[in-house]
Amino acid sequence: MDTITTQDGTSIYFKDWGPKDAQPIVFHHGWPLSADDWDTQMLFFLQHGYRVIAHDRRGHGRSTQTDTGNEMDTYAADVIALADALDLKNAVHIGHSTGGGEVARYVARSKPGRVAKAVLIGAVPPIMVKSESNPGGLPIEVFDGFRAALAANRAQFYIDVPAGPFYGFNRPGAKVSDGVIRNWWRQGMMGGTKAHYDCIKAFSETDFTEDLKAITVPTLVMHGTDDQIVPYQDAGVLSAKLLKNSTLKLYEGFPHGMCTTHADIINPDLLAFIRS
Repeated sequence: MDTITTQDGTSIYFKDWGPKDAQPIVFHHGWPLSADDWDTQMLFFLQHGYRVIAHDRRGHGRSTQTDTGNEMDTYAADVIALADALDLKNAVHIGHSTGGGEVARYVARSKPGRVAKAVLIGAVPPIMVKSESNPGGLPIEVFDGFRAALAANRAQFYIDVPAGPFYGFNRPGAKVSDGVIRNWWRQGMMGGTKAHYDCIKAFSETDFTEDLKAITVPTLVMHGTDDQIVPYQDAGVLSAKLLKNSTLKLYEGFPHGMCTTHADIINPDLLAFIRS
């Protein structure tokens, strides 16, 4: 397996496919998944001549099941370590959901020359939890419910999420894929319970406002209007306003997991942005 070891001894697994002299595209997965969630995109961009990289966030997939460091500052530091180890230059960083938060924090702190563009897809920034300063957010009770369900029966919870709101399979007329549900469950169950529990706080309560303001590279913000996990109006729309150089693209009726359910539309749009 390809891995790097971070300063605190955590092993971070990654895939690195394609010509090493080609422009790198780095994919950042959502909670509680792994690099495997990007397989469709990685094959697509590999076939278009890019170098494609995806890592398992600490506590997820094949990386160490950490009990500490399961928060955004450390996630971003792990990406910095990965980018240094692979000497990535002029890279495009694409993040979905929690991975979008990781991209925002990493790109805001990245070394000069490392990042060319960024993409946030159904991403959690600016901040998910409801507060006086974020009245459109989701109540903390929603995330307390996630934690309770995970602690009580993680295996069942990791079936209920993809079978229901994540891919919009709970909508009338939805074309449900049992394979997609099983793959989500498989990825989730590979990771560590403690890390996944901690990550709920990381993706829901981290404020990315200053990160977004600090990003200067061209950034594409993509969001489905039927996203039942990260409501688009309080996420994608607000993020695009905070970014200095953003393009907002909304997808009518698309779900949170639209990179999987609508890869035939999302992938060409990503390619067009990267080539622009």
